[in-house]
Amino acid sequence: MKRIILITGGARSGKSSYAEKTALSLASDPVYMATARVWDDEFRERVNRHQLRRGPEWTNIEEEKELSRHDLTNRVVLIDCVTMWCNNFFFDLNDDVDATLNAMKEEFLKFTNQDATFIFVTNEIGMGGTSPNDIQRRFTDLQGWMNQFVASHADEVVLMVSGIPVKIK
Repeated sequence: MKRIILITGGARSGKSSYAEKTALSLASDPVYMATARVWDDEFRERVNRHQLRRGPEWTNIEEEKELSRHDLTNRVVLIDCVTMWCNNFFFDLNDDVDATLNAMKEEFLKFTNQDATFIFVTNEIGMGGTSPNDIQRRFTDLQGWMNQFVASHADEVVLMVSGIPVKIK
């Protein structure tokens, strides 16, 4: 049953909706693992909209970093999203890209060692211009490297473009 699907794209490209539909096509009772930290009212509203879109068939888990502490054997798990997950490690490790990447790779491998179907949602933040801000540039590098790592382990990669899924792998 072990399978890894990566769904990537820009902001508002339809990633989460597509990931939710994919999860529901694979299981009647999928797991939604939310990695975001809620830091302001506007973001809380985004979280609320996402939650309202999902019905009672979903098992919801909020987990900022340690995904592997949850036993999800034989489940379909949607992880939304890798970008927020990166953000949590990055800031907790004082913006250290190498330490963050190493910790995330280790956690990813530990988590995906379970016999389950994993659907990771992520953002392609490196498709825009180069930021003049050092921390933003380092985070963009980190996100790109983590996306490459997840994609290298994925059985399937889908790029969302204006709500249209484009199969990459």
